[in-house]
Amino acid sequence: MSVRSEAAVIPGEWLAACLGASVLVLAVLMHEAGLAIDPTAAGDLPFYACGALAIGLCLGLRRRATRLQQVVHDTAEYYAVFTLIGLLGTVGSYPDAANTHGFVDATLARADAAVGFDWVAWYRVVVAHPALQLAGRLAYESIYWTPVVILGAFAWTGQRDRARVCLATFWVAGLLTLVLFRVMPAVGPLAYLWHGPVPYMPASALWQPVLIPPLRQHLLHTVDLGQLRGLVSAPSFHTAAAVLYIAAAWPMPRLRWPVLAMNAAMLLATPVEGTHYLTDMLAGAAVAGVALSAVGLVVSQRARASSARGAVMLTH
Repeated sequence: MSVRSEAAVIPGEWLAACLGASVLVLAVLMHEAGLAIDPTAAGDLPFYACGALAIGLCLGLRRRATRLQQVVHDTAEYYAVFTLIGLLGTVGSYPDAANTHGFVDATLARADAAVGFDWVAWYRVVVAHPALQLAGRLAYESIYWTPVVILGAFAWTGQRDRARVCLATFWVAGLLTLVLFRVMPAVGPLAYLWHGPVPYMPASALWQPVLIPPLRQHLLHTVDLGQLRGLVSAPSFHTAAAVLYIAAAWPMPRLRWPVLAMNAAMLLATPVEGTHYLTDMLAGAAVAGVALSAVGLVVSQRARASSARGAVMLTH
């Protein structure tokens, strides 16, 4: 697929429309769930600062006279869009959780048992090896740093087309994850399968059983951006992100294997650090596959349409 065709397929206006629609839908869902974001909270300040910086760079470098200016402009744009997608998805999990009922942990645990995956045994191995705890936490948190590298590489090499395809795919995956979360809420295997004192608290802790019930009872009214917690256990968005990152980096030889290695490590860490069943990790991989296929189909169709228009123009 050519660079020109991809750029024509995912214009900036499309991404802006998707983000704008997401903000409007989130506002409606927050209102219906009785939730609000305090715009004066101290935790909001980093987001304001980063947003102002990104807007300033994009507007100030509208007329990119040098390659460096182009790189800085594109980097600011990609990082801002990616951060906004992630922020909307995380905040969106709160009103989503308020509209869920029951938990599907029993079903997920039975599915794990059917394929021979023993989460408790996996957890005990990590508990017994502090080095695995440190390595697992670092690998799990690479979900925040891998896109910095990938999107930065897109900006540096001028691959605006691939950057927009990557961002569009990430948005679709986030949307699918929230839709599925509505029908398969879970507290995770640490809360469901482990009994007694917790010898090692993973990175994702036990926020699902702590926050989801009061959200359902409308006892929480404010979402603090500085204290956002991951509420989606199934499907696993860490797994979806790993698949998307590998797919995005695969065409770049210098990043292909480092990104593959890092995300393989993240996937190995996800059952414990994310307190995920193998089943909801498989669901996360399926989400990524659907997102890649959906965006890829749009790209292919628009590219064919562009080629057809070009052929018609040549005949005239």
